[in-house]
Amino acid sequence: MLNYFPKYFTNKAIVLYIIALLAVAVVFSRYVMYWYVYLFGLIEVFGFFYFSNVLSKKWALILSKNFEKKIFIIALVIRVIWVIFSYFFYISQTGIPFEYGAADSISYDNTAMPIAKYGLSVISQIYSETDIADTGYPTYLGTIYLIFGHVIIIPRLLKTVLGAWSALLVYRVASRNFGESAGRMAAIFFMLMPNLIYYCGLHLKEVEMVFLTVAFIERADFLLRSRNFNFINTVVPIAIVSIMFTFRTVLGITALFALVTALLFSTKKILGFGQRFIIGLWVVVAIGFFIGGKISTEVEQLWQNRTDNQELSMNWRAKRVGGNKFADKASSAIFAPSIFIIPVPTMVNIETQLNQQLINGGNFDKDIMAFFILIAFIWIIKYKKWRDFTLLGAFMIGYLGVIALSSFAQSERFHQPALPFILMFAAFGISKVTNKTKTYFMGYLVLMFFIILVWNWFKLSGRGLV
Repeated sequence: MLNYFPKYFTNKAIVLYIIALLAVAVVFSRYVMYWYVYLFGLIEVFGFFYFSNVLSKKWALILSKNFEKKIFIIALVIRVIWVIFSYFFYISQTGIPFEYGAADSISYDNTAMPIAKYGLSVISQIYSETDIADTGYPTYLGTIYLIFGHVIIIPRLLKTVLGAWSALLVYRVASRNFGESAGRMAAIFFMLMPNLIYYCGLHLKEVEMVFLTVAFIERADFLLRSRNFNFINTVVPIAIVSIMFTFRTVLGITALFALVTALLFSTKKILGFGQRFIIGLWVVVAIGFFIGGKISTEVEQLWQNRTDNQELSMNWRAKRVGGNKFADKASSAIFAPSIFIIPVPTMVNIETQLNQQLINGGNFDKDIMAFFILIAFIWIIKYKKWRDFTLLGAFMIGYLGVIALSSFAQSERFHQPALPFILMFAAFGISKVTNKTKTYFMGYLVLMFFIILVWNWFKLSGRGLV
């Protein structure tokens, strides 16, 4: 079993990225990206793969406490550097400390302002006609403004702490499920993953959602494996999932689905009958609470609109000004089988998609890690071990399944809560690679090269640019 990410894989991934960048630039030479976008991408890919190899090997045998300390500090430092840099970078690019086309970020900022001005007493008035799923983050943001004043960079610096803390939680839950070596690799991947760093510099809610998701799964996993029940251990996961519903309805639903699935299917060595009964009782009580109010209405609306939202969204994207005329051909039949690799990196210059271009390297990293998820799944199915990983697998597959059926399947933002679990399963897959795996990896790289070329042609052709 490997306890580090081999250079064989990381070096070839870096080489493929450079080849893909050059090929796209040559084939679509009229739409080359800005020089700084190429620099961003190279840092995202080289930084992730090079340091994943170096650090997973260097930290493989150090004490657990020392590993946790290093993970937290370095994850924090990386994120703080990005937050400070991005703050001034966006001012230089857009004139304000917000990303390109920052409609959602500015909306959150504006919604939080009344709380900062009048205090928490106005919350019920502000949100009286608002879905519960839209209340959590503005309330959190407004509370920060109330304490520190309307200083844009403060919430982003707090995101760096949540991001570093999430890396620790990833290590703990992955180690319990997949072993110490895979747990350490997963934490390093999380620490270095550009997509998880990127949102620390924005006013969006993705960092907080990732933290809540990982915290819930870690506490739920701890509870399922614990032999000593107490009130705190039992109530904390339910409290966290309650907060998750205020950030995104689907997030709360999927978290409860994962917990129920784990209660039903986890092996006896993880969960005894007594634990199933007690935890199951708590879950039933929690579901009863959620069913009895506004949340149930939002869940019902979500279910009723499940078939129409994606089709309507794709039609709108096809017909809007600057849209892609091929968008309405896409559907869940395409998204579902490719959910682990979408969105594919955007490597051509489309002026309305600068945010996607900036994170193209991170999307490439995720695409490469998808290969190792496949290795993990093959091993789990071959040795019939799926019941050992029910909680993590149910959340990851459940959430990505919902996204694949939604109007947000192509939006990288909405994949964020599943990304820590993608990295955990990828780390486990890496720990199971063999010499035979190398042959398949080369074939996968060739396939990804053609997918990237076709995707970037699709982006331009659909807009009538080629």
